[in-house]
Amino acid sequence: MEFRRVLRSSTAVVVGAALLVSGCTSDDGGSDKSESKQPLPTSTRPPGGDAAPLRPLPKKIPAGLQTYYEQDLKWGECGTIGFECANLTVPLDYDDPSADSDLQLAVSRKKAPGGGDPTGSLMVNPGGPGGSAIDYLQQAAAVGFPAELRENYDIVGMDPRGVGRSEPVECLSDREMDGYTRTDQTPDDPGEVDKLVTAYKNFAEGCEQRTSGLLAHVSTRDVARDMDVLRAALGDEKLSYYGASYGTYLGATYAGLFPSRTGRLVLDGAMDPSLEAVDINRQQTGGFATAFRAFAEDCVERRNCPLGNGTTRQAGKKLGAFFEKVDDEPLETGESRTLTESLATTGVIQAMYTQVYWPRLRAALADGMEGDGAGLLTLADAYYERAADGSYGNIMFANPAVNCLDLPPAFSGPAEVRDGVASFEKVSPVFGRTFAWASLNCAYWQVEPTGEPHRIAANGAAPMIVVGTTRDPATPYAWAQGLAGQMKTADLLTYDGDGHTAFMQGSRCIDEAITRYFVDGDMPPEGKRCS
Repeated sequence: MEFRRVLRSSTAVVVGAALLVSGCTSDDGGSDKSESKQPLPTSTRPPGGDAAPLRPLPKKIPAGLQTYYEQDLKWGECGTIGFECANLTVPLDYDDPSADSDLQLAVSRKKAPGGGDPTGSLMVNPGGPGGSAIDYLQQAAAVGFPAELRENYDIVGMDPRGVGRSEPVECLSDREMDGYTRTDQTPDDPGEVDKLVTAYKNFAEGCEQRTSGLLAHVSTRDVARDMDVLRAALGDEKLSYYGASYGTYLGATYAGLFPSRTGRLVLDGAMDPSLEAVDINRQQTGGFATAFRAFAEDCVERRNCPLGNGTTRQAGKKLGAFFEKVDDEPLETGESRTLTESLATTGVIQAMYTQVYWPRLRAALADGMEGDGAGLLTLADAYYERAADGSYGNIMFANPAVNCLDLPPAFSGPAEVRDGVASFEKVSPVFGRTFAWASLNCAYWQVEPTGEPHRIAANGAAPMIVVGTTRDPATPYAWAQGLAGQMKTADLLTYDGDGHTAFMQGSRCIDEAITRYFVDGDMPPEGKRCS
């Protein structure tokens, strides 16, 4: 139900599966070709548009923040062999720091093997907002990153404020979340519109009741400042960082605020901070439409494709008809929960993040069209991070908490959504209506937004890499073009392929370019493209 800017790397979505299976190649899944022969999408929009610039913070650390920057981290074992954990103390409000309201942020690291001379720390973030950097580090990054990179860096993950183990935002009970995720997100009449609005209001009120003191202080800018405190506590003069998906927005914000302390940054699956919320949501809708076309093109060439063996347009119409049928009559799943249209749509969306999920989606759709919704429900549960015991992860609470603070809402009420639906359906006849109504969630948030669209120049920052995937569903390629065009020292590295993000997704060309940059500081040739 909550699609608005849930941006996380496909490695984080699959938690390890994509480390061994190439999820994003256009041929047999193991291509090492370095040059794409297909024309690539381009953006005609000037980088940053008319958005105001993000101003860097003063280089001198304010006196009231010195104790935070000078703290010693107390490392200890944390249950996962080979990892250390610690807590980082940061102020709730950087403009009014007070020990009475300090936050404790969870940090974990995998140290470089002994006997070497590590370059320093490499901080990682998998996106979201709301994805746990510690889970990503311990389950994916520390194993999946190339050995040469792991040998040269202590790899560090910090759960951002409001996320995971770091003072998590809470909004609804598990039972309430089950109801929330089932809410009809393609309302057909005023009564269904009222139910959707009520669901958004109840969600926002739940967040305010359970996490009121924190909600005004979980912005991307706040987290970027936490990252600088962690950099200092780790003893690093400059920040080295790999950010995927929303993590690119976080890394770019750091570079904009602290350009003189920015080291080697890779921003993979980039966001464009100059866009307004409605444009982000509509363009992301187009990204998922592009990903669905790629899935459909593959499916219709296979025997027994549940969407038929015709054109991709016909496949889209068949999927749309399936959604309408489920809207009228939810499917049995073998448990107490039935599969509603909203859950079915979420299941399909989940599978668009990586080709690793495509076989499961084909099977789930085939079962669904025979009346069995279990497969699609399992995919939807993976998207929502719903465990087998019915408990939910924190990502669906932290995600709107950050998004609704970072930007003004896309729509102010149902009337504006009705006026905007056509523009969403134009870019995606299958998903457009759902994404348009999902964009209404921030209209009822209990905290006023503190951010606005802005461009990031990061003048004076070290050279960095922005990575864009041409058929990325969640972060369209044009966003990577936009971010790379704004940042004065950034170069765009293009992956001509499918799926969300590019590093560790099967392209040796991408992996080697990023590894050489982190280990040796070598920037890839300008305009480099991989597949």
